[in-house]
Amino acid sequence: MPELIGDRSSLVVTRKPAEPRLAAAIGSGRGHRLMVAQLCIAGFIAILLVAVSLLPQFFAPYDPGEISLANTLKSPSAAHVFGTDQLGRDVLSRVIHGTQVSLFVAFCAVLLAGAGGGLFGIAAGYLGGVVDSVVMRLADIQLALPAVILAMILVGAIGFSILNLIVVLSLANWARFARVTRSEALTLRQRDFVLLAKLAGASRLRIMLRHIVPNVINTFIVLATLDVGVIIILEATLSFLGLGVQPPTPSWGAMIADGRGYLETAWWICAFPGAVLMVAVLSANLLGDALRDRLSPNLARAW
Repeated sequence: MPELIGDRSSLVVTRKPAEPRLAAAIGSGRGHRLMVAQLCIAGFIAILLVAVSLLPQFFAPYDPGEISLANTLKSPSAAHVFGTDQLGRDVLSRVIHGTQVSLFVAFCAVLLAGAGGGLFGIAAGYLGGVVDSVVMRLADIQLALPAVILAMILVGAIGFSILNLIVVLSLANWARFARVTRSEALTLRQRDFVLLAKLAGASRLRIMLRHIVPNVINTFIVLATLDVGVIIILEATLSFLGLGVQPPTPSWGAMIADGRGYLETAWWICAFPGAVLMVAVLSANLLGDALRDRLSPNLARAW
């Protein structure tokens, strides 16, 4: 609204500067659109990858293990969109089938690591005492070793298989879930509803399952989504080193390793599996960030 300044003989019309709330509203609107766009893009990529992993035969134009020595090292074309490798196998078909392996290993490992680490963390945070000390010291030991080194040691000890790989990756990542859920449980055990349940005579197990677990679900979902990208990278790293998925099963890491010797003449053998790996990890991270903003009580107001 304009203001009148001065006496009646000399009136000067001025305008107040724009309200800070208007600028904040514009900024929040842009932030809202950015978060929605981020969630849509990440969700679309995630759905596409899941669909490809569930129905690889529908999307793959060739058998991923079919060897054709007459078509070795063919560059990308209409017949072979991603080209062929040193044995004449279609790279696109192998990338598609590798999606199934990578996502299956990642989801199973995150589920095991999250369930085990989450329960240990809740028990440590709520019960305290000896339980807290034992769980946290084990977590410290696990976190003291890099995940790749620990996974290499465990794979070498128990052998090579997809099941063993899932177990190894779960053991290498449970400590993150334990630490985060322990922190949440330490805060929740001082809340009024937990104290009232204790006064009502509820057992410790009932309090943890009925009152603690539902209140850490949001944090668990966000951490699990972010951890999918970490597991995918670890699985690809182990396969690249020859300690993960074994031939002839296609794997992104193994495909990148196979193409190392052909970078100058057949770059596509490494480039396309690496690009798909990057997109998969990026979509998992974007989805995790969007879910964190959406599920956080403080940040959800922006939606």
